Amino acid sequence: MKNINNRNVLYFDSQCPHALNSFSESLRNLINSRKKKNQELIFLCIGTDKVMGDCLGPILGYRLKRNGCKENIYGDLDFPVHAQNIKTVVKDIKKKHPRAFVIAIDASLGLKSHVGFITLGTGALYPGAGVGKELPKVGNVYITGIVNSSSTQDFFDNTRLNIVMNLADTIYEGITKAELESL
Repeated sequence: MKNINNRNVLYFDSQCPHALNSFSESLRNLINSRKKKNQELIFLCIGTDKVMGDCLGPILGYRLKRNGCKENIYGDLDFPVHAQNIKTVVKDIKKKHPRAFVIAIDASLGLKSHVGFITLGTGALYPGAGVGKELPKVGNVYITGIVNSSSTQDFFDNTRLNIVMNLADTIYEGITKAELESL
């Protein structure tokens, strides 16, 4: 666990054989320690399917919905949550689910050596921060998939789908394995 800006962040290498179990257990423990019994669990999957490097959230939302996740899912391939509509979606979530526990999920940029890593952290996610956008902070807990290096020019257009899909698979399987619906 690393402490970045006074926030605890866990890193999981999606290519490591033990990453899935570690991620799943850490996610379950984090939610158990922070979510109140009567809080609804919401997944806010952020990104757009129009840009390869930003499609992690919509792919994950699609998989969660399609495979019977019982939680509320915002953001998928049919209705992505992105820079143009995130403010409206966040207001809608707050109105419909005022006491919800939100897990925000998004693609991110990082060090070249961290491409393919998943991060799990406490507190709000700042979507678009890596590309200089000022969007509302969201979530009680966040999950990101590091899809490319922040030092690469055209990082979102120069991202391999293989990396995005491996991250989406590991995150999806970790959420499923954590059995969050029983929390």
